[in-house]
Amino acid sequence: MSLGKNVDGGTVRPAPGRVEDVRRGNLVRILASLAEPRTDPDVRPTRADLAARTGLTKASVSSLVAELVDAGLVAESGAARDGERGRPGVGLELSTRRGVVGMEINVDYISAGLLDLGGTLRIHRTLECGNRGKSPQAVMALLAGLAADVASEASAGGIEILGGGLAVPGLVDTGSGTVSSAPNLKWHGVALELQGLLPGAPQGTLLHNEANCAALAELWYGHGVDFQDYLFVSGEVGVGGGLVIGSQLFSGPRGQAGEVGHVVVDPSGPECSCGGRGCLETFAGQEAIFAEAGVPDGTASARLEHLTELLAAGNADAISAVARAGHYLGIAAASTARLMDLSAVVLGGHFTRMGPWIGPAVVRSLADFAPGVVGPAGVAISELGQSAALLGAAGSALRSVLASPQGLRPAG
Repeated sequence: MSLGKNVDGGTVRPAPGRVEDVRRGNLVRILASLAEPRTDPDVRPTRADLAARTGLTKASVSSLVAELVDAGLVAESGAARDGERGRPGVGLELSTRRGVVGMEINVDYISAGLLDLGGTLRIHRTLECGNRGKSPQAVMALLAGLAADVASEASAGGIEILGGGLAVPGLVDTGSGTVSSAPNLKWHGVALELQGLLPGAPQGTLLHNEANCAALAELWYGHGVDFQDYLFVSGEVGVGGGLVIGSQLFSGPRGQAGEVGHVVVDPSGPECSCGGRGCLETFAGQEAIFAEAGVPDGTASARLEHLTELLAAGNADAISAVARAGHYLGIAAASTARLMDLSAVVLGGHFTRMGPWIGPAVVRSLADFAPGVVGPAGVAISELGQSAALLGAAGSALRSVLASPQGLRPAG
């Protein structure tokens, strides 16, 4: 950067921090470019490619890449063709030797998994356990043990953990790490001790809403390639929702937008755990569907497996229960789509296992209550399964790492 002259002939120097701010921004630009999906996964960009994409000089890119390689965020990955004369270059990619941990607390299970910086889920561990009414301290202790197992496996594979994200089924305050309200867990105003989950991780752990995480995972790793504006509906014990508008999560001024599970679909319906009546959750949550289908008690996974077996066998009660849930899902989705000007709905969580039966019911309901707003092509079943919220929490942590590369120490 050249130095100019002021009106008195003295040297004008950049404001303190300005040069460093520019360099920090350029590091982020390089990482963002490397994080973009590749049309050919076997072809990796070179330094010259990055210079062309970012508008930076080749010398600047080489210096920035060297810093990112030293920090363990970028790795060289073999020869590539570089330039019009076919000179060999070196391909670059986000490092698979560093990663982040995604975690989830739900009513009947906890999970943890490792996502490398290239976006591959390398480890995924789930522990079924009843968390409803259990103390937050007890659940966090179990989760810390599961996260420690993931961290140990990552370390054995030579992968360093840089940070993490935790998804919880309720309203949360990310800044303070507080669960404002999670009715199905019976947690209200609970401050979680997040730092004990990943001791030593430089970026720490951030708290997120489970449905918002799942909606983001769908954006980054699922149907986001097809839809820019959609309602994501996550089915678990409760029913969560996330809104994506213009390929961005819309969480509202207080972070509580998308709570579709507590949209009233029948004012005379049963009482809900939120204190209201006739919420979607009372018709489309796991317990409501299992009860209507006559599925006996057991673990959540066993009951869901039993339900899908009944559906596949053509059991009338099971098919009716799922169709009923899809009918009410369509009512809630129709209202949301009209209000938010959406053209698509993605069903995730336990709805993915019921896809062939619940999808058509949702399509019929949308045609009845929002004709022409969300057509059949706008109703999709997520392919991410039970990993969606964990992937979204990890993906958020990954993007936090890529947005603050200057704070990381060189790789050891």
